[in-house]
Amino acid sequence: MAQQVSVVGGGVIGLSVAWRAAAAGHDVTVIDPEPGHGASWVAGGMLAPITEAWPGEEPALRLGEESLRRWPEFAAALSADGGDPGLSTAGTVVVALDRGDAEQLGVLAEYLRSVGRAVESVTGRELRSLEPGVSGVRALLVPGDLAVDNRKLLRALQTAACRRGAKFVDDNAVEVGPGRVRTVSGEVTCDVAVIAAGARSARLHPALAVRPLKGEILRLRVRRTSLPPPSRTVRGVVEGRPIYLVPRDGGELVLGATQYEAGFDETVSARGVRELLEGAARLFPSIDEYELIETAAGLRAASADTLPFIGELGAGVLAATGHHRNGLLMAPVTADAVVALLDGVAPPAETEAARPYRLGEN
Repeated sequence: MAQQVSVVGGGVIGLSVAWRAAAAGHDVTVIDPEPGHGASWVAGGMLAPITEAWPGEEPALRLGEESLRRWPEFAAALSADGGDPGLSTAGTVVVALDRGDAEQLGVLAEYLRSVGRAVESVTGRELRSLEPGVSGVRALLVPGDLAVDNRKLLRALQTAACRRGAKFVDDNAVEVGPGRVRTVSGEVTCDVAVIAAGARSARLHPALAVRPLKGEILRLRVRRTSLPPPSRTVRGVVEGRPIYLVPRDGGELVLGATQYEAGFDETVSARGVRELLEGAARLFPSIDEYELIETAAGLRAASADTLPFIGELGAGVLAATGHHRNGLLMAPVTADAVVALLDGVAPPAETEAARPYRLGEN
């Protein structure tokens, strides 16, 4: 039965839920003062549950891999409804800069193989043959990882949601309850409210233990005299800090990401820019010759156990938030879970680990 659904939040999760719910026949309203922006707008675009994996985070890995499996169909349907999201199947290369890093890389490779993930170890010479200009003593090739152009994705989702009949209210939600969402300027009535407000979700429901984690990214563009960007996503750790480089069409490269506690501060620090550029130059020295075209910061929505909150919060209120660094990756499985709950059917089994009240359970 069709329901009136208010989606609070217009980032990648909120827009994915809105599009899928509207396509399923529900009457959808998205409440966000600036839909299609926020943390999703400054994301790197990696869809990489495998190279994000680490011992002890198996539930997050299973949820991420289930969502990754859904991504090709999700992207194809979105291309038909809203536009090409720029899905890349080139894979990821994880680089070790020195012998100490190589030992850690070996730990990651052993773990991934133990859980049945395909990886290939290559030497530094083989790495340079595959990705000219990338430095390292050893690397892992992970062909199963995908990437997406986050800004193409957000535009396509907003277009697709509108074409399927979703409406947009450009306002901030201040209270969510059964049957209504109160905003700064009024109230939106509904049968079901979906909280997908990212780092600000905790303000809307006490069960959502979500905190902001600040992340800075840079966008650069190749110049005529410099090497082109790598063909794959490149990941590494420089002096204990993770660094990634994600290629984009048109010779652009997204560089990220810092991660630290800073409350709701979204300014870009000089230290963050310096650390990113210095770290990236260790992995890909030619980046020094690139044009720096943008600096930006966003607030990831983090939970204590790295899992999101997906499911029922109470009568007429659902959660779809707290995806930490994996919002883009987990958008398909999250949207499918919310639509299943709206339709009264079982959501994907992998989302059970992300039930909202798990952190308070004994």
